[in-house]
Amino acid sequence: MRRIGHRSGPLEKSVALCATLPLLAGCSGDLSTLDPAGPRAANLATLWWIMLFGSILLFALVMVLFALAYIRTGWISRITPTQWIVGGGLVLPIPVLVLLTGTALVLGEQLLPHGRTPVTIEAHAARWNWTFSYPGGTTQAGDVLHMPAGQPVDILVTTEDVIHAFWVPRLGGKIDAIPGHTNTIRLEADRPGIYWGQCAEYCGIGHDIMRFRVEVHSAEDFAARFGGEAR
Repeated sequence: MRRIGHRSGPLEKSVALCATLPLLAGCSGDLSTLDPAGPRAANLATLWWIMLFGSILLFALVMVLFALAYIRTGWISRITPTQWIVGGGLVLPIPVLVLLTGTALVLGEQLLPHGRTPVTIEAHAARWNWTFSYPGGTTQAGDVLHMPAGQPVDILVTTEDVIHAFWVPRLGGKIDAIPGHTNTIRLEADRPGIYWGQCAEYCGIGHDIMRFRVEVHSAEDFAARFGGEAR
């Protein structure tokens, strides 16, 4: 594999890079972060695409400079080492890092559970399954999480043994379940449907089967069945 990689020329690498975009545009599926079904997951997908295009632009700029080093050797030779350090080490990366970091902070802030929500659900992890408790006092095992559509839901994540991680890729981010702690993550689904989640932290021999199904109902149906406010 190393020999093949070393033989690949600039043309092959450029073609592979260009082919990445249409391939990524087709990314979808039950556990795809690039196929969001809620506003918080959409924020994460947006941040991912911004980071991708930013890295592509930087890569393209470096390739242009690399080409100029061969094509315009006289022009490149007139640039002093100090100019390279100041331009390439300060002028170029600082605006890029400020832009990307600022975008990440703005989008990331919107993921945090600020204020109260109409519905709070407890998600308790144990090797290797999940148990969910609802506002009306209902507790259900069986790895099925019920949620209302169109409104934010706070998930209180706990564990009774080792560290697990709660993750529903199409509805939001992920958060660790840590023994002795309660961590909160806010999810939101645009519309009723079936979504999937999984433990995203290796937790032992049963980690690969520690998945759960998310059934999103209309707000009225959820309130009638589990309690909470319909809005």
